Amino acid sequence: MARTLPPVQAIRAEIDALFTEGRDLVEVIEDVARLGARLIIQTAVEAEVDAFLGRARYQRATAVIADGSGDEDSTVRPGYRNGHCPTTVKTTSGPITIARPKLRDTTDKFASRLFGTGITRTHALETLVIASFVRGLSVRGLSVRDVEGALADALGPEAALSKSTVSTICQAIVAEYDAWCRRDLAGVELDYLFLDASHFKMHDGSRAEPILAAWGITTAGKPVFVGLAAAGSESTDAWHDFLTDLIGRGLRPPLLIISDGAPGLISAAEQVLARSLRQRCLVHRARNVLAKVSASDQAEVKAAYWQIFDLTDLGEDVKPGQPLVDWVQRRIDAFAEAWEGRYPAAVKCLLTDRQSLTTYLRFPLEHHKRVRHSNFIERTFGETRRRVKVIGRFPGETSCVSLVWAVLDRASRGWRGFTMTSTGLRILQDLRRALLHPPAQLHPTDDPALAPVTEAA
Repeated sequence: MARTLPPVQAIRAEIDALFTEGRDLVEVIEDVARLGARLIIQTAVEAEVDAFLGRARYQRATAVIADGSGDEDSTVRPGYRNGHCPTTVKTTSGPITIARPKLRDTTDKFASRLFGTGITRTHALETLVIASFVRGLSVRGLSVRDVEGALADALGPEAALSKSTVSTICQAIVAEYDAWCRRDLAGVELDYLFLDASHFKMHDGSRAEPILAAWGITTAGKPVFVGLAAAGSESTDAWHDFLTDLIGRGLRPPLLIISDGAPGLISAAEQVLARSLRQRCLVHRARNVLAKVSASDQAEVKAAYWQIFDLTDLGEDVKPGQPLVDWVQRRIDAFAEAWEGRYPAAVKCLLTDRQSLTTYLRFPLEHHKRVRHSNFIERTFGETRRRVKVIGRFPGETSCVSLVWAVLDRASRGWRGFTMTSTGLRILQDLRRALLHPPAQLHPTDDPALAPVTEAA
């Protein structure tokens, strides 16, 4: 009869077997994460039992006393292991089952700290995946030292995955990211394109550098992760190259671009996607305005700022379009008149590029709260930075952009789409016709009043 593997070794074998099944990488990584969490917790609880008994598995108490191999601070207790029982533990990947050790003939009762009421979740799975591949992604291959260091960071010396498993994870992520960066985008048609960047330290002794990102909402209301690339800065040239690459791979211009006020981003978007409308993030603009207001007045100014864009006064008859844009612009004028005497710098900030603050009002009402700011992708970047804290500084650009892609790609599968109503679809179709497919003028005229209306970016 084949001998049953100890729980820790059995979990390692399950992880190693995942890569022999030819499954999708994302599914494999999810399973690795769950099994990795099991491995960490299982190893920890086995170590607790070792410490409680004062000896390792299969080691007799008499042998420990005879050769003096027990720790000075530990006590060799009577008793022995007597199998395991299944116990469920909550983790960031959902509930997992741990083989909880059972003991017999002990004088004291064993109580694991891992199963107390205060410890019900673990972020160890993120540490496992990230620390394992970040070091390896700084180069295209993994050295023995890289693997051992990464596994020691993630799991400790007693809970290492096999080197082949880690190497397979790293190589698969690099290959998937490279293929994703070259994929054809001709089949992606967007109504909305969100652009943002987040900064990470990639090089020793250098400042944090940006990762440029793009995601969007398709004409069917589905979210799609569009592009990601490292850049030396958020300059016009960097954003221009990023957007040009997307267009070169077949991405069609969206109806609306949503971004913060980064000058390089705005300039590049107006050059590369000249026919698309542009919405400036209202949350970023609120921060800009409030930064120029004293602390004692910030709450009042903040409330007045958001009141500008509150449409409840219009009741149920509100309709998107230019009249609505004009109405909110008059509210901006009223805000400026009320606060210019006390905070001229704040008012000047609000009035700069003011037209881009109300572009979203031309789009379906049900989309307004989602397309008037770019905070969605900011929150996802924030989650990426949280995971990065287990590493500190990245060893290089490749490891950084690959990690960010791995996190965003995983997160994008849970992003919510947009509701598409019949009224909203008609509005979007009219905008698409006017902006992206204007009718050709059969008889050119010099009379400006008869010239077709075009939209500025």
